Amino acid sequence: MSAEDLEKYETEMELTLYREYRDVVAIFKYVVETDRRFYLCNQVDVKARTEAGDVFFEVSMSDAWVWDMYRPARFAKNVKVLTFKDVNVEELSPSEIDPPKV
Repeated sequence: MSAEDLEKYETEMELTLYREYRDVVAIFKYVVETDRRFYLCNQVDVKARTEAGDVFFEVSMSDAWVWDMYRPARFAKNVKVLTFKDVNVEELSPSEIDPPKV
């Protein structure tokens, strides 16, 4: 596989992922961003934890969709993320979940 073929494949995968996002975003209530992933979900709980003087976040989500073009199945019933980095949680309002038409 040439570098050009690989780039074309990745571009097609990203477009497919965006189209899937556009199709499913309306069924979710929250957007969750961590340092490694972007999630859509209907329930989210973030807890700050301390262990040996270090602070980390435990993020639990239910009914989630994961923005990851390499995952064969992006829907997950339950997701738990542990991170030392920032976590951003936003509640979507109905006007925010109408993505631009492509």
